[in-house]
Amino acid sequence: MRQNGPMPDEATLTLDARAVWHPYTQMLTAAPPLAIARGSGAWLIAEDGRRYLDAISSWWVTLHGHAEPRIAAAIGRQAAELEQVIFAGCAHRPAALLAERLRSRLPRGLERIFFSDNGSTAVEVAIKLALQYWHNLGQPQRQKIVTLEHAYHGDTFAAMSASAESHFTAPFAAWRLPVERAHAAYCYRCPAGLKREHCALECLSRLETLLAATGEDVAAVLVEPLLQGAGGMIVHPVEFLQGVKRLCDRQGVLLIADEVLTGFGRTGAMFACELAGVAPDLLCLSKGLTGGFLPMAVTAASAKIYDAFLSRDRRKTFFHGHSYTANPLGCAAALASLDIFDSEPVFERIARIAAVHAERLPALAAHPRAGDARQIGTMAALELAEGEGDYLAGIGPRLQAFYLERGILLRPLGGVIYVLPPYCITPEELHRVWDAIAESLERVA
Repeated sequence: MRQNGPMPDEATLTLDARAVWHPYTQMLTAAPPLAIARGSGAWLIAEDGRRYLDAISSWWVTLHGHAEPRIAAAIGRQAAELEQVIFAGCAHRPAALLAERLRSRLPRGLERIFFSDNGSTAVEVAIKLALQYWHNLGQPQRQKIVTLEHAYHGDTFAAMSASAESHFTAPFAAWRLPVERAHAAYCYRCPAGLKREHCALECLSRLETLLAATGEDVAAVLVEPLLQGAGGMIVHPVEFLQGVKRLCDRQGVLLIADEVLTGFGRTGAMFACELAGVAPDLLCLSKGLTGGFLPMAVTAASAKIYDAFLSRDRRKTFFHGHSYTANPLGCAAALASLDIFDSEPVFERIARIAAVHAERLPALAAHPRAGDARQIGTMAALELAEGEGDYLAGIGPRLQAFYLERGILLRPLGGVIYVLPPYCITPEELHRVWDAIAESLERVA
């Protein structure tokens, strides 16, 4: 068989090799990717020896730090015992233990744990479970999924369909599944034209009207609770999530909480739903689940969801699975991450991060280029004023390049500069990040 080229020489191979297709870097003007050799704590070390402070937790996955020794050791021990087994018809202790430990921490009523591979598939599973739940109950007309403006739920087709229309989804418009769209609580760009201090959450009105008119055809409402991530790090009032839950309950509609980003302490509580006292019917987890070590995901379901699939009729089975479902190595990493939560002052570290954010944001919010500043837990964001550019505008890459020159890894979402660090970051390191952001407002056109 003819090969595409000569066999590579590992000694001379560069990490921007032609064979690798890096996401988000296909532009001819894009800088070459950073060649990272290793990580330690909040730092990434490049092959040329330069150090970069990882202020975004490597796409929001790293919780306790890079190369965290307890998680690394747990993976090694598990690899020496059982690395993988089919999870259809087989079981293993790491998955059983992880399911029980997650259930003990999840919002009340979430009794069953369905494992998959990543955040997008966790959402795909939740959407399919919601649709088949009603089908199994003899209400197949409930086919509608309601999501929010500015939503992002992943890149696979159902998750992409649930996400907002954007540059990411435009090439696939004809293939996207139809969804209904309700207002998000984007206070800076209020859909009702109000200010938060004077509003009564009028942004809920569209959802209320939609469910009142078509609730009998709606399977579920899907939300990112309290924090919409890729849509611009939009922070919602807790009352908004409480209102969504109240409207779902009134119409007998399922509530799906996508906590792929917000889970495991990012918002200051273990799960964002806790801050609002809301228990969804389905909850999606990934990213921080394994502490950032391995791809793994969970869709947690209430007992009533699970019970709708229990039957002697195999047609009611949930026929969905992945080759690496409940992979033992991923389970071992997740269990070690939960051990760190149990044995170390993780939430004190989270509180220290939140305190530094709260200290630095007011001065930046008063800058002439600032449009809005917002924070929840370990996430803080500064949205530049109107006219500073959308996601594809040049300001984002220019800011990113400026931060890299100062040894900091940040990836602004267009004109939204955000910080979401691993919990091991020190106050001194975090102040360094904010110093660079303050400087960038003066120096990056």
